[in-house]
This record gives sequence, structure tokens and C-alpha cells, in this order.
Amino acid sequence: MKKILSFLICLLWSANVYAAVGCDLNDPDRDVKRFFPNSTGYKTEYLSVEKAGGKELYNQMENELGDNFSGIYEKIDVPYTLYTVLDNETPVGYIHGVNQKGKYGGMQVFLTTDTKGIITNFYFQKLTSKNAKRLRSSDFGNQFVGLSLADFKDYDVQTGQAKNGSKINAIRNPAPESSDDFYAALRGVKKNLILMQHFIFDKQEQK
Repeated sequence: MKKILSFLICLLWSANVYAAVGCDLNDPDRDVKRFFPNSTGYKTEYLSVEKAGGKELYNQMENELGDNFSGIYEKIDVPYTLYTVLDNETPVGYIHGVNQKGKYGGMQVFLTTDTKGIITNFYFQKLTSKNAKRLRSSDFGNQFVGLSLADFKDYDVQTGQAKNGSKINAIRNPAPESSDDFYAALRGVKKNLILMQHFIFDKQEQK
């Protein structure tokens, strides 16, 4: 009985540790070439809000998101994996993903951007939804191409509303009956862009 109990405790502990890890690409070599076919390589960094700026940055990012971070995927010490895509030694873009809670389970929202933070691709690496096929469609994903954090700054992730004239209002839900997952995806995109701003672009401006 003790052995069974010990095994279950270890299993639960392992599951919690695994669940708290940020998004890694399933196949980095393949995925980098898929999104950046002319790249010559990439480098991988493991970052966290705790190391990047601690509690002060964590609180600032919550304010920028317009929502409280919650759950194991949004803790201050969660590691995020950043892929810097290279042309020889010169960065030509980035790939970064976040875990986001959907209605029926987790989703992994990945963005690729250019070196200015403009989205060049959006996709779900993981998506648990009754309408996953439609949400994974290129028609939906392509609506994010060309957007940046500046477009999402006035988007309210709690109400799903943006100011009149915002480009976010033009994004159409391909599965209206799955509005919870649609708005979760938008929250994931905004969170992703905020993280990238502080992990990458703020540092570049300080140089």
C-alpha cells in the first residue's frame, strides 16, 4: 500500500512539474524551417518573468494584460522558451509560445514575428476545442498577420472589447459557437506579445 501511495505521489508531482513548463516547439528544426525557410539556424533561450524583472515586472505585465495571471501556466517562475531565428549570425525573427486556458482544456498559442515584433504567423500547437479544425484554419490565423502589441494595447481581455476602429475588431471568429475559445486565443496572443516585448524588444531599446 505504501509503495502504491508513494508511486501516486511521485506521479502527481511529475505531472505538476511538467504542467508548469512553458511552450516548447514539438520539432524545432522542422518548425523553424517551416516558418523561416531561408534561415540558417536558430538559438534557444529559457526565460522567466522572475528572472527578467521579478515581482515588479510581473505586476506591470498584469496591468498591461488587463487581467490577473492565474493558474500554474502564469506563475512568475514559469520558464518560457524563445527561439531566435538566424540568417548566419543575424536575427531575422522570433518564435514564442504560451499556454492559455480554453473552455475544454489547454491551448498553446504560438506566434512568429519579425525583428520589430510584427506577427508573421499565428498557430495553435495544441488546441482542445470542439471546433479545433475551424480555429486552426489559415483563414483564422492569417487575420493576425501584420498585427503587433500596439494593436492589442486597448483590447480588453476580460470583456473581449476593443476601441472603435481597432484592428482587433476586424478579427472574425470562425466558430461563433466556440466564443470562449476564440476570446481565450485573443488573450493568449496579447499575453504572448507582452512577454516578447519585455523579453526581447525592451532589451533591444536599452542597448
